[in-house]
Order: sequence, then C-alpha cells, then structure tokens
Amino acid sequence: MVVGVAIALMASPRAFAEQVNNSTNTLKVSPVRRDVEIKPGESKTVQMTVSNLTADAITVRPIENDFIAGDERGTPSLILDENKYAPTHSLKRFMKPLTDVTIPAKASKTIGVVISVPKDAQAGGYFGAVRFAPTSANGGGQVNLSTSVASLVLMTVPGATVEKLAMTDFSVQQDGKTGETFGSPDKIQVTTRFQNTGNVQEGPFGKVTVQQDDKKVVYETDFNNKNPRDMVLPDSARRWDIPLKNIGAFGHYTVTATFTYGKDNQTIDVSKSFWVIPQMVIIGAIVGLLVLIALIVGVVMFLRNYKRRILRNHGGGGLSTRR
Repeated sequence: MVVGVAIALMASPRAFAEQVNNSTNTLKVSPVRRDVEIKPGESKTVQMTVSNLTADAITVRPIENDFIAGDERGTPSLILDENKYAPTHSLKRFMKPLTDVTIPAKASKTIGVVISVPKDAQAGGYFGAVRFAPTSANGGGQVNLSTSVASLVLMTVPGATVEKLAMTDFSVQQDGKTGETFGSPDKIQVTTRFQNTGNVQEGPFGKVTVQQDDKKVVYETDFNNKNPRDMVLPDSARRWDIPLKNIGAFGHYTVTATFTYGKDNQTIDVSKSFWVIPQMVIIGAIVGLLVLIALIVGVVMFLRNYKRRILRNHGGGGLSTRR
C-alpha cells in the first residue's frame, strides 16, 4: 500500500519537523533528515533520538518504510505495506530490523538504525524513512500510526553515479498564471521545474537576479542555499516558487539565474523577461489608440469626400465651357 503523506519530505529539516512532530503531542524525533554515504560492503549506524512528550512511559515500535515521490512539491508517498519495497532506490532492503523500545515519561532514547550495503550494490541514491509509533499495551502491541513520527534517511552509494538534472520550466507567474506582462508588481514569482533522470538525488542551488532595462540590479536572492538542501529524487521532478521583490510599478525586467548541481558542479543558466504595466496605463493606451484610429479614419474620409466634391465641381464647370 502506498500512502501519500502531507509533509514536505525534501524540505528543510525545520519545516519537516514542524509538520511531522507538531502533528502529535506524544512523540518527537530528531534529526528529521539524515544524509549519509555508505560504500558497497560497508555498514553504518544512523542515530535517531525519540522523545516521549507525555507524562507516562511509552513503548515505541520502529517501522522501516520506503517512499517514492508523491508529487512535484516534495510530498512523499510512504509505502506502508511491510512486505513491499520501492521499485527502485529502496533503502528499506538495507535496513536491519529494529525492536520495540520503552521510553520513560518526559524522557528520550537514542536508537541506532543499522544500514548494511551489499558488496554488489549499484552506485546511486537510496532513500527511506523510519517511523516510530506508540504501541498499545491493552491491544496486544497494536501500533497507533496516527501518532507516529518519522526520520528520513537519504543514502548515497559512491561510484559510477549518473548525475543528470534538466530544467524543464522557468517561467514568471502572478497568482499562478504565467505571463510576460503584468498589471501590478504584486505576488510576482519565478517557478522552476527540475527533472532528475540520473540515479542519485540532487540538490540544485544557485542565485537569482532581477535587472531593469538599464541593467540596474533591483533584487538578488540565493536559491536552495542551505544545509541540507532540498532534493530532487531520481526518476522524478521537483518544482520551486521563488518570490521576486523590489519590482516597480512600471518597467521592463529581466530575471536571470544560474543553478549548480552535482559533485562536478554542473551549471544551468536561464533568463526570462517580463513587463509590469499598470492597468490604467494599458486602458489609457487602448483608448488613445482608438482615438488615433478614429482621427485617422475621419481625416481619410474627409479627404476622400473633399476630393469627390472638387472633382464634381471641376467636371460641371468644364461642360458649361464647351457649350
């Protein structure tokens, strides 16, 4: 069974912690995400600390899960069926089974999750989650999944990895609508979309700059420049929205960006131009154009009628002369 979980899986640890750990007043886990590198044939223990926020002792059951990308905003779909694995990039296959642990009231315990990578494991990215769910003593050890918390593990097996990230969208939007001309500078943003066709997760980062026509820089911001960075999983795509600030009420702007990814610092350069023209200016221009057209049409019709009158009068005078 694959279940979409409304949490920003590839978001920052703080954002993930707020969405996951604040969903319950029972348990808390840290770290909320760990990035590790394990060579083929080696093992590593990832430490996770689970805190009991209640006034009573709680028995917690660790549950290993794989996940896949649920959407293009970083929301995962956890594979909750204990007998199933992700079709590719499964980390659950490498996790050693864990046993229940009892945590005293208002206390914490550190649990070591052992990840053992086979010697013949292919290079690339693997990812999974360890959830911690309280068990019910009266229910024969039945777990309460609604109050579970999760810690994420993104693992890389070094070697001949394929790093291939493509930008498939870089557009300027306002209120979710893409355009090249906007009536106001409010809520203008750049939307980016990266497609990962490699075999390892990528965390693109870079800088976004906005210039006016006179090449004056009006805004500059870093993109995904944090630790750990938001990731694009293999065989998936990821979108980001980048708000643009300091945009004036009128003018022509060009937004440029340079994104970097991978161990070899591969770069992607892109730019997009747009106008900000107030609606009153547009309306005034349309009215002025209509007035100008009306004047031109009026002058043309006046000249045409005037010419006809001249020809008519000239023709009548000629006939009278011949007689």
